[in-house]
Amino acid sequence: MSNTTSGPLWEVFIRSQHGLSHKHVGSLHAADATAAVQHARDVYTRRNEGVSIWVVRAADIVASDPTDKDALFDPAQSKVYRHPTFFPTPEGVKNM
Repeated sequence: MSNTTSGPLWEVFIRSQHGLSHKHVGSLHAADATAAVQHARDVYTRRNEGVSIWVVRAADIVASDPTDKDALFDPAQSKVYRHPTFFPTPEGVKNM
């Protein structure tokens, strides 16, 4: 089926539990965002493993260029105070 008859490509993200991050689980074609969420539910949460679904048009995603890695990420290495090891995890918090 061509892209013109099946709709644009959508990237699907599922959050498996409250408190966890959304994870990319795959892609699908759908006519609009509502249909994309419904299709994502049918395809990627068959066993009730999700609590939240995000869909994003693949054409709307902007990514960094891998050749820009040094310029983007090296400055963070000099800011060790931003690493999570400097913050205590409160008791009772399972996922952070």
